Amino acid sequence: MRIPKHIGVIPDGNRRWAKSNGLNKEQGYGYGLDPGLRLLREAMKFGIEEITYYGFTVDNCKRPKEQFEAFSAACVAAVKIIANENVSLLVIGDTSSACFPKELLQYTKCDRSNLKEGQIKVNFLVNYGWEWDLKNGVKSKEISRMNMIIRWGGMCRLSGFLPIQSVYADLYIIKNLWPDFKEDQFDDAIAWYQEQDVTLGG
Repeated sequence: MRIPKHIGVIPDGNRRWAKSNGLNKEQGYGYGLDPGLRLLREAMKFGIEEITYYGFTVDNCKRPKEQFEAFSAACVAAVKIIANENVSLLVIGDTSSACFPKELLQYTKCDRSNLKEGQIKVNFLVNYGWEWDLKNGVKSKEISRMNMIIRWGGMCRLSGFLPIQSVYADLYIIKNLWPDFKEDQFDDAIAWYQEQDVTLGG
């Protein structure tokens, strides 16, 4: 089986999910925490070496205050949950901005020279902007090229997700909203990846 070494995850649809379930938009983000952990554990079963979660962008910070506070808190909670797993965790984002959660500063430095047995690299983008990344000497240079990107929520776009690392990534779209994550969605994405012709421009 041909397994992608590095998978990017765009967990979209939290606000739409909240609205469809009779909740305020900002209440949807908390429901994405459990899916994030379950996806990580499923990826580990497949032997995925690296996974990158798209937390929130600098543009997301322009949303209403209650939404910003909600998705920022959800990202902090997600990172702390993931940190308890067998992972090498790195948070990437504009730390000079007031929008960057100070609780996550401790995760912005990571020594990956000696990974422990079975450990998976996990990157989490928080207050990330593609222009900020490129204009500052590629702040994400410690993140490897992605083989596949899985986006929940049905939208077929990258939304500025690591423009250098995504250059040859296969993009798999799942119509289900992120809080409705099921393990078989990830399994189907891996099966789909087997069928793709990887030429890297050749």
